[in-house]
Amino acid sequence: MKKFTGIFLCIVLFIVSSVSFATEIEVRIKDLTRLQDVKEIQLFGYGLVVGLNGTGDKRGAVFTVQSISNMLQNMGIAVDPEKLSVKNCAAVIVTSKVSVFNRPGSRIDVMVSSLGNATSLEGGTLLLTPLQSMDGKVYAVAQGPVSIGGFNVEAGGTSSRKNHPTVGRIPAGGIVQRSPVADIPEEEINFVLSHPDFTTATRICEAINKNFSKKLATAVDASLVKVKIPEDSQGEKLAGFISTVQDLTIIPESVARVVINERTGTIVVGSDVRISPVAVAHGGLLVTIETTPIISQPPPFSQGETKVEEQKKVKAEEQKGRIAVLEGTTVEELVKSLNALGVTPRDMIAIFQALKEAGALQAELVIM
Repeated sequence: MKKFTGIFLCIVLFIVSSVSFATEIEVRIKDLTRLQDVKEIQLFGYGLVVGLNGTGDKRGAVFTVQSISNMLQNMGIAVDPEKLSVKNCAAVIVTSKVSVFNRPGSRIDVMVSSLGNATSLEGGTLLLTPLQSMDGKVYAVAQGPVSIGGFNVEAGGTSSRKNHPTVGRIPAGGIVQRSPVADIPEEEINFVLSHPDFTTATRICEAINKNFSKKLATAVDASLVKVKIPEDSQGEKLAGFISTVQDLTIIPESVARVVINERTGTIVVGSDVRISPVAVAHGGLLVTIETTPIISQPPPFSQGETKVEEQKKVKAEEQKGRIAVLEGTTVEELVKSLNALGVTPRDMIAIFQALKEAGALQAELVIM
């Protein structure tokens, strides 16, 4: 028997007052901003992963064969590329990033991604690979065993896979050879907000100026705050000044937003979301399909065969509606009321979308 269930729901919203339910949480400036003058460079490189158990690139990956042949020739070994078998080797692209705070000799994490037709990088080892930026300079080198955090098993026409076996990671697998040039001003530093907002930028300025009892910070726009460095904090004391500024706390402003992921049925609601007075009806139908086996026997001493046939019966009925009184203007109160009625997340998603179309949801609706 198969059942397709829905929910018939009739909801009347009576809005009586505006209630603030969100608890104000103070957040460090360090967690809301980043230093504009601290450069971070993306790195990439081409390398080979060896030691695979027959899951490497196949003959169609010509660049893998050429790479192995060139590598062996540099080692003084002449090999005909036509006779090479690369099933235990895979061509990969290695990526990472380095900032001005990564000094030469420090280690960084690297990502390894298959470039050819390899089926898994499990158990492989990345050979020494130079990592360069867009300017062509090598900033780091990477080498080490690849960790994929999963597996890919195929046997007898069936397969079982966990995670993504053609992408791996080498923790601390890269060694920095060159650091980007640091360009931190001596008289002024700039803080860039991760989520631009005029109110948050203004509160950051107020917190800094209040802590130092002088006007040091100025909000240029919604995403940039300029802070003057006092004369007694310049030079060797600059690090301490930046640390003090980053440890100051403020209450950030949040945008009224509802984020919905229809694939997983996930709903994330912001604290400042409000709902205008509105009536909502959400209907559904209960369809039941019953299958009854019917056995047909042939006459005695005949050449017939016993047959089993299925007789299906379809029954459709509409569920009775339920009425609930929901008080309050916040989405949190709406969700609590819907949960009390047993409404599923997917039904909530449909209700939120209808509220937005009706103009009753006073928030930005983001559908992933």
